[in-house]
Amino acid sequence: MAPPLLRLDQISLTFGGTPLLEDAGLSISEGERIALVGRNGSGKSTLLKIAAGMVEPTGGEIFRHPSATIRYLAQAPDMDGFANVRDYVEAGLGPTDDPYRVAYLLENLGLTGDETPQQLSGGEARRAALARVIAPQPDVLLLDEPTNHLDLATIEWLEQELRQIRSAIVLISHDRRFLENVSRSTIWLDRGVTRRIEQGFAHFEEWRDKVLEEEERDHQKLGRQIVREEHWLRYGVTARRKRNMRRLGELHSMRNEFRTHRHAQGVATLQASDVKESGKLVIEADKISKAYDERVLVKDFSIRVNRGDRIGLVGPNGAGKTTLLSMLTGKIEPDSGTIRLGVNLDFAELDQKRELNPDETLSHYLTDGRGESLVVNGEQRHVVSYMKDFLFQPEQARTPIRELSGGERARLMLARVLSRPANLLILDEPTNDLDMETLDLLQELVAGFAGTVILVSHDRDFLDRTVSSVIAPEGDGRWLQYAGGYADMMAQRKETALARRQVKSAAPARSDEAEAAPAPKREEKRKLSYKQKFALETLPAKMEKLSAEIAALEVKMADPALYTKDPDQFAKIAAEIEKKRNEVEAHEEEWLELEMLREEIEG
Repeated sequence: MAPPLLRLDQISLTFGGTPLLEDAGLSISEGERIALVGRNGSGKSTLLKIAAGMVEPTGGEIFRHPSATIRYLAQAPDMDGFANVRDYVEAGLGPTDDPYRVAYLLENLGLTGDETPQQLSGGEARRAALARVIAPQPDVLLLDEPTNHLDLATIEWLEQELRQIRSAIVLISHDRRFLENVSRSTIWLDRGVTRRIEQGFAHFEEWRDKVLEEEERDHQKLGRQIVREEHWLRYGVTARRKRNMRRLGELHSMRNEFRTHRHAQGVATLQASDVKESGKLVIEADKISKAYDERVLVKDFSIRVNRGDRIGLVGPNGAGKTTLLSMLTGKIEPDSGTIRLGVNLDFAELDQKRELNPDETLSHYLTDGRGESLVVNGEQRHVVSYMKDFLFQPEQARTPIRELSGGERARLMLARVLSRPANLLILDEPTNDLDMETLDLLQELVAGFAGTVILVSHDRDFLDRTVSSVIAPEGDGRWLQYAGGYADMMAQRKETALARRQVKSAAPARSDEAEAAPAPKREEKRKLSYKQKFALETLPAKMEKLSAEIAALEVKMADPALYTKDPDQFAKIAAEIEKKRNEVEAHEEEWLELEMLREEIEG
């Protein structure tokens, strides 16, 4: 294994009370791709800040290679003193770095570079920070939630970019699919201690569950052993004559270990409040349209939403997802067309903006200031009891919201939304800042909700696990509904694109008269970038080469004696085949999107 560029050993950190980090470690070698995972509040971001030199630990050793460059993606970038975004990003370059990468990254992240810091939204500032840390291609890249505020197309572009840069990467993300596609190793931070497996995130959850099961068995064994030792101490023949001091000391040690054992954090209890059933028809839209000035966001869109449907809205930032959602729920009127809402509808909505009063306490926010209790599912519950379902401690009832982490704020808003009786859940980016375990429960809630769900999300895995259909933009204000989740939508789009190409190639050549006829004047349209053209031309050859390599490796795997003679080589070849298949799939998706974009541009 290559020597580490950065190593943290036995890191400890405490702010008083229970230590945040007790025996944490992080070793990063050249070219590694590491997923850092753990519950909200477990110290993941703090560990990255220690690695970046921004926080000093209470104890432990830190080694940074003298020549290694390290970049950290800040959650709230400081852009003071910079005239525009381009200056901010270029300031992160070293003397030998390629300045042309700045323009390339800004273009792909949806920025021009001319924006001033005062003009930027939180999401745009985040993308500018992402461009700044990636542009110099540092030796070590520390990324804390890099997909926040990115749309699906940009997330998939970022995956490709991170796969091809030379930097070693450590990343924190709530996006399962992103972690699976980028990581090759996984570090789990749990109760202040880190554990590592040399496998990507796709293998993490199964491994984690086994570790926790073994830990619980060992803890129960320790409890039974203490009982046996206490029985010996009280009733053993030897004990009546004299105390065996060594054995007594071991008993004290076991008691202390059993008493101070930090159990794994519990899981939140998510349950939507029941309400009377809505009518069979929930929403009916007939040829609705909406435009702002000359920009058409929705054009002639029709849909019928029935009770029990679970619908996901996807698309680039600015495509009009929130506008379409607002029209469907009656918040804004369409310019043309009609919206009809069903009977007995009760809404519960998680808004994307998530504006909270930072001085309000958790108890006041959940009860709307109406005392110490609230009604959930027709049952009156004390606010502290309800808070525990969402992993809040009793003492946090009087805590101001400003003191909560991003993940805790997300859980608090979910707690409020789910306490409201509803048969129609409206969730706008519900997965932001949630940890994996809470995401699992939210998925189960959405998938099993008795009413109707409409949600907006950029989380591909969450969409695949929850929705029964997806609404996606097709350009020029047109939106289409696809059956199934996100992966199903991509497969249907791929089939449609192939069918279009087959029809186009089979179409008869135009007559001389038609060719001689002057072409109608067309509006000027955007062009493919140089990088997109190059990818469109070279991706088919890359896919063919990878397919040939996979076939050659499969021939080696076919040898029945290989596993017996050299199991390590067998495993290595199997892993290589899986890796190359993933690369082929990623290339296919990228080529398909570029081909569809080219067809749209060329008309």
